Amino acid sequence: MTAFGEIVRKAGAWLPVIGFSALLGTVGALALPVVLGKAVDAIVYGGSPVWFWLAAGVVVLGIATDLVDAFAGTACVAGTTAWLRDRVVRHVLAAGPRHGFATGDLVSRVSGNAVEAANAGPALVTVWTAVLPPVGSLFLLAWLDVWLSVAFLAGVALVAVVLRLFTLRTASVVTSYLTVQGRIAARLSESLTGLRTIAAAGTVDREERRVLAPLPELHEQGMRSWRVLSGSAAQGAVVGPLVLVAVLGTGGWALSAGRITAGELFAAGQYAMLGAGLGNLTSVFGRLARARAGATRVGAVLAAPVVAHGDGALPWGRGRLAFCGVSVDGLLSDVSFTVPGGSSAAVVGRSGAGKSVLAEVAARLRDPTAGTVLLDGVPLPALSHAELRAAVGVAFERPRLVGATVGAAIGARPEEAARAAYAHEFVSRLPSGYDTPLSSAPMSGGELQRLGLARAWGASRLLVLDDATSSVDMVTELRISNAMIEAGGRTRLVVTHRLSTAARADLVVWLAEGRVRAVGTHEELWADREYREVFG
Repeated sequence: MTAFGEIVRKAGAWLPVIGFSALLGTVGALALPVVLGKAVDAIVYGGSPVWFWLAAGVVVLGIATDLVDAFAGTACVAGTTAWLRDRVVRHVLAAGPRHGFATGDLVSRVSGNAVEAANAGPALVTVWTAVLPPVGSLFLLAWLDVWLSVAFLAGVALVAVVLRLFTLRTASVVTSYLTVQGRIAARLSESLTGLRTIAAAGTVDREERRVLAPLPELHEQGMRSWRVLSGSAAQGAVVGPLVLVAVLGTGGWALSAGRITAGELFAAGQYAMLGAGLGNLTSVFGRLARARAGATRVGAVLAAPVVAHGDGALPWGRGRLAFCGVSVDGLLSDVSFTVPGGSSAAVVGRSGAGKSVLAEVAARLRDPTAGTVLLDGVPLPALSHAELRAAVGVAFERPRLVGATVGAAIGARPEEAARAAYAHEFVSRLPSGYDTPLSSAPMSGGELQRLGLARAWGASRLLVLDDATSSVDMVTELRISNAMIEAGGRTRLVVTHRLSTAARADLVVWLAEGRVRAVGTHEELWADREYREVFG
């Protein structure tokens, strides 16, 4: 099922309400000209005043159906938008960091495009009910006089051509416009993230030009959209009156021939305007086109492959980590080594050697293209998501903290984890301690790294530290290292550039150009001149 179809299906119980309300409204709209025509005849030829009361009743019905349609449509779109955003966010999180979308573009799809896509159900129902007035007008004109319907049908054929061209052009233009808009949003997000760097480098003007470079293309897509709308409006301005003139001309001839009354001529004019009015129809088809474009962009996110997890559990163990012939897209090649459970392994190498990629694979933030990684003898993909994340913790060089407060950003038992990572002291100095909002907690690079380490501290089998203490002073780093040893029971895989960290590790994995150059203790490898050069 396509994303559009799934979104329509999710609209669920609201669609029959919207459809039934629209149907009643259409019936009232089709009945009103006849009722008003009878009222006109009652004035001209004399007759019962009951037609005036019927006209009032039809008008009240139209108002009621409009209110129901507005409420049901709003509720449907709001509920579908919430569901769609929740699903997209969950899918992105399940896909992991390799989802393939720039941050700004992703935000654009979740915030703006999801709303457009959520209109799919009501828009589709409205399109079908919007077809009823022309069809009903045709039959009612035939009931009044067959030649009226012939004149109307000739004009409506032109209306159908205009609407078809409008729908095709609008879908293409809206999709292109949203794509360019997402590209600008992605560049803006990148710039906001690196705002301090841009200011320090004095490249504000250059960055502004880079962010706004797609603006001419956005302008062109906007102009295309305007040309489509204005062209359709111009065509409608010609076609609509032609239909009305044709029906009224035929109706005048029928009135002079005595085949219809003055009231029926009035009704025929109303049906001509109702059936050939392009204003309402273009807005309906435009809404459908925007919903399809939004669903296409949201569907692209939902089509991103997610990380599959098994349902397995780990046996008893201390976190024995084994890389078996692991390769990753030319970044790692046939990497094999084993870290005994409960020990520490330092991963060293020059910049670009593949250290961070190896850390990602060890934490299963990305999967290898060949080979496998075992934790206590179990392949990582075989573990359930809960089991994997309880067993493996990751801390990064530049951690991004997520949560309302500092304590929430750390996770379970925040004070205990913060004490272990030597973060408790500075957290205690914050205005509200662990309850301080993240936005009100300015931190240095080292303090941020210690909170990132505290967040990963609760892992039961394996801690993966990707240069996670590079901004921490050496004394604090030594204390943290000793705390990890004292905690025991866990394996530590530490990506580092520091000589002292490699020297304290039980094992060193030396990477060069994506391959394992050597595995051994720091003392064993130190005899190699090239190994010494890794540390400058």
